[in-house]
Amino acid sequence: MRQTLAHIALIVKDYDEAIAFYTQKLHFTLVEDSYQPEQDKRWVVIAPPGSQGTSLLLARGSSPEQAAFIGNQAGGRVFLFLSTDDFWRDFKDMQDKGIRFIREPKQADYGTVAVFEDLYGNLWDLIEFAKGHPLALKE
Repeated sequence: MRQTLAHIALIVKDYDEAIAFYTQKLHFTLVEDSYQPEQDKRWVVIAPPGSQGTSLLLARGSSPEQAAFIGNQAGGRVFLFLSTDDFWRDFKDMQDKGIRFIREPKQADYGTVAVFEDLYGNLWDLIEFAKGHPLALKE
């Protein structure tokens, strides 16, 4: 058996502002942006540069119940983990683009990590896994 996670839905306030943030500040690729007339919504998929794995489905909050979770999908915990092949390159680039880090970089046995907020306040780890770690990006 072979399975994989295809997408993770991320509730956003506005498609275009979310696309701009992720593509311009985090260098994500816009994989798909198509209108779904039967549901009057857009199917917007983004992915980190060079990614062959799970992507994010940007889902506009379409009810007050959904909108209440924008920016807090994980109850204040780190929700998403952005793995990189060069922590310090990406950390500096993100700082230069105004990304707010709420936990400074730290070195751990598993790698180098810092916590940042996206445009709505969701918490992310920026992480470069240590060489030899099972999740370390292969060169």
